[in-house]
Amino acid sequence: MNYKIIHYPNKQRFEIEIGGMTAYAEYYLHDGSLDIIHTFVPPALEGQGIAGALTEAAYEYAKVNELKPKATCSYAVVWLKRHPEYL
Repeated sequence: MNYKIIHYPNKQRFEIEIGGMTAYAEYYLHDGSLDIIHTFVPPALEGQGIAGALTEAAYEYAKVNELKPKATCSYAVVWLKRHPEYL
């Protein structure tokens, strides 16, 4: 499913808003890398691929900006293992 993902560089977050609820992936930039530190999807929106879409958007941004992908967030760690093309 395609979601409208909005990047807020000032908050270091990628967000999706659905039905008044906000899902997001927070990141931290350091040493030439983009580290996803937290993903959050409201329980009512779970199981729809939203966390994956947010994570992919963040790592696409990293790729375009020549930043190394990192993952502190446990979800992002697993996502990167499943998508080695981003490493």
